[in-house]
Amino acid sequence: MSVDLTALQARLRAFAAERQWQPFHTPKNLAMALMVEAAELAEIFQWMTPEQSLAVAGDPALKEPIADEVADVLLYLLQLADHAGVDLAEAVEHKLRKNAVKHPVPDDLK
Repeated sequence: MSVDLTALQARLRAFAAERQWQPFHTPKNLAMALMVEAAELAEIFQWMTPEQSLAVAGDPALKEPIADEVADVLLYLLQLADHAGVDLAEAVEHKLRKNAVKHPVPDDLK
């Protein structure tokens, strides 16, 4: 499945506008909400061993709660980028290039 981030951002803008939430959707508030949702995602894994966390993909009882929190994180991130004027595709490409320079493949792994 492919996701059109620009279209999704437009849907989120319309969703907020229909509820008159625009005054609350400041970059600061969206960043804080993003962190809350990320914490809720982390809470699911909080007391798991590394092995248990690797096994969650096969646990039907955890699939929906994890998917809900991952979606919440993505939705707030999309809104934050939108309100902060960040072009996500451009930002990701730029960051991947910076990471490749900062973290080159070690010679023994080439």
